[in-house]
Amino acid sequence: MTDTQTHTLVTPDVDLVYDVRGPLPPSGGRPALLMIGQPMTAEGFEALAAYFTDRTVVTYDPRGLGRSIRKDGRSDHTPQHQATDLHLLIEALGAGPVDVFASSGGAVTALELVATHPGDVVTLVAHEPPINAVLPDATAAERARAGFHEAYQAGGTGAGMAAFIAMTSWQGEFTDAYFAQPAPDPAMFGIPTDDDGTRDDPLLSKNSWAISDYRPEAGVLSAAPSRIVIAVGEESTGTYTARTAVGTATLLGQEAVVFPSHHGGFLGGHFGYAGKPEEFAARLREVLDAD
Repeated sequence: MTDTQTHTLVTPDVDLVYDVRGPLPPSGGRPALLMIGQPMTAEGFEALAAYFTDRTVVTYDPRGLGRSIRKDGRSDHTPQHQATDLHLLIEALGAGPVDVFASSGGAVTALELVATHPGDVVTLVAHEPPINAVLPDATAAERARAGFHEAYQAGGTGAGMAAFIAMTSWQGEFTDAYFAQPAPDPAMFGIPTDDDGTRDDPLLSKNSWAISDYRPEAGVLSAAPSRIVIAVGEESTGTYTARTAVGTATLLGQEAVVFPSHHGGFLGGHFGYAGKPEEFAARLREVLDAD
């Protein structure tokens, strides 16, 4: 594996920690490959980055997560703030526009980055962005989101995560049948039921609602010089993030490109829900090289 150099970009709002694998400027004439997630931190991309030793790969911890200490006194996570952070990070790299692989909430941030700083990105592969507005059942999706938040407030992380898994694994639109289900038992998913009393989890609290509330502007994104590819996991079919991926692709006048595995298909075995990182990397390379 290429040696990793860790840096800190100090701004008035956040001390943003990022990792660079490979030389800057990149060798071989290819742009640096930036991998981003939300609320995932840099470590989640270790397995995927291992298959790109011929590219300079950059990962980071979003503001307020992992090693990136925010100083703005806020606890919310918005695509706008994070896109600004990424713009400053890309400037700090000093290597010109980058390719971006963006997962989940990171894919929403990356769409905002292209919309506001189109010169920063050559190709964006946005994998399963969770955007309620592109769904025909957007109002019901917001109600389902409120449901796992309420479970979290009432019972803590275990209860909230069980309800979140139930939402994100549901097939099709959120119908009356979905809302009529009993609250899922965390033990069904092997999740501990202990409640530590905290209610600031970035996934289960309202702190990240701005991400799924994001409304992409098709005209702005289509006019950008960046190539945008919306990706969906082959095992995700029918689930919430697969449907939002397809909806986002449709908004942009394209079809979602199918990737191996599921929503976390690039994850290695040290995470609870491992994907197929080698196959995923091969598909990502194929898509990036198609430009």
